[in-house]
Amino acid sequence: MPDKIKIVALEEHVVLPSLLDAWARAGVPRIPQLGFGDEPFARRLRDVGEARLADMDDQGIDVAVLSLASPGVQNLAPEDAVGVAREVNDTLAEIVTGRPDRFQAFAAIPTAAPEAAAAELERAVTRLGLPGAMLYGRTGDKLADAPEFDDLYATAERLRVPLHFHPQTPVPEVLKAYYSGFDDGDGPARGTGMGLATAGLGWYYDLGVQYLRMIFSGVFDRHPGLQVIAGHWGEVVLFYLDHTGVMAHNAKLERPLADYFTRNFWVCGSGTVSERYMRWTSEVVGTERMMYSTDYPYTFGTRPGGFPFLDTAGGVARSFLEQAPFTHEEKAAIGSGNWEKLTGHVRAVTARGEHGPARRSASTGR
Repeated sequence: MPDKIKIVALEEHVVLPSLLDAWARAGVPRIPQLGFGDEPFARRLRDVGEARLADMDDQGIDVAVLSLASPGVQNLAPEDAVGVAREVNDTLAEIVTGRPDRFQAFAAIPTAAPEAAAAELERAVTRLGLPGAMLYGRTGDKLADAPEFDDLYATAERLRVPLHFHPQTPVPEVLKAYYSGFDDGDGPARGTGMGLATAGLGWYYDLGVQYLRMIFSGVFDRHPGLQVIAGHWGEVVLFYLDHTGVMAHNAKLERPLADYFTRNFWVCGSGTVSERYMRWTSEVVGTERMMYSTDYPYTFGTRPGGFPFLDTAGGVARSFLEQAPFTHEEKAAIGSGNWEKLTGHVRAVTARGEHGPARRSASTGR
C-alpha cells in the first residue's frame, strides 16, 4: 500500500491582533470576513491554537502555511505598513516555532514602502526562517508590475523564495462600472454586486490581469528565476493561454507566454475542489508545477444551497487530492513534494539553527 500523502496547504489565512488594530485605525470595515467580532468565522481567522489544529485534522491537512487575510498590510499607510509587517512576521515566526510540525508561514511585506519591502523580505527569510511571502496584487493604485517593486522581486529571486499572490477587491471605478446596479443593496457593488466583484469572480480577473502585466512588462525577463505561486487554479489566466499567447509576439517577449507559466509559476486550487479545473491545470503546467491549498477558513463548511465545490471540511481537502486522476507519485508531489523542493533550502537552514525568530513576549491571538 502506498504511503499516506502528506498535505501542506499554502493559502491558510490568519488575522493577528496587531493587524486588526491597524485595520481599525485605517477605517477597514469591521466585518467577520476580516476577523472582527465574535462570529465563528471571525474566531477561526484569529485562532492559531487547538481550534485551528482541529479544523486542519477535520480537513485532512498536515501542515498549514499561514498568511494574513487579504489585503494584509498593503492597504496601510507606508509609515504604518512597515511597523505592522515587522510585528506580524515576528508573531508568525513565534507561532511556527511553537508548532513546527503543523505550521509554516508566509511573510507580510510592506509594499506601500517599496524601499522597505525588500529589506523586510530579507529579514523574514534570513532572520525568521519564513520560506517566502504573501502579496496581494495592487498597493493603492500601483499594480504588481510597477517598477517600484523590482528590488523586492530581485530579492526574492536571490533568496530563492516564492511570492504567493492573493487577490483583493477591484478598485472603486471597476466596482462601479462592472458590479453595481443590482437591486439587492444600497449604492454601488453591494449584495450580489460585491459578491460578484470579490469571491465570485472579480478578485480573480483583477489578479490574473496583473500576472499578465508582470509578464508583458518584463518582470520575469529581468528576473528569470523569480517564482510566483498563483491560487484559484491560476486566477482565470490558465484557461485562456491558447488565445492570449498571441500577445507574446506583440509584446516582444523573450519566450512563449505559456513558458512563463511552466518556468515561473506554481498553481494551487485554493479550496476549489473541482476535478475539471485540476485536470486542466495539469495539462497546462504539469503536476510538477502544482501545489495544494484550501483557502481556510473561507472554504470551510461553506455549502450555500448545497453547492459542492467550495467546501474542504469533513475530510474533503484530503479526499479530493487522494482521488485525483494522477499517479500516487504525482499526488504526493502536489500534496507536499513540490513545496519541499521549492522551499526546503530555507527550512533546512532553520533546522540547523542558523536563523530563527528572536524570542519576545507577544499575543498571538490564541
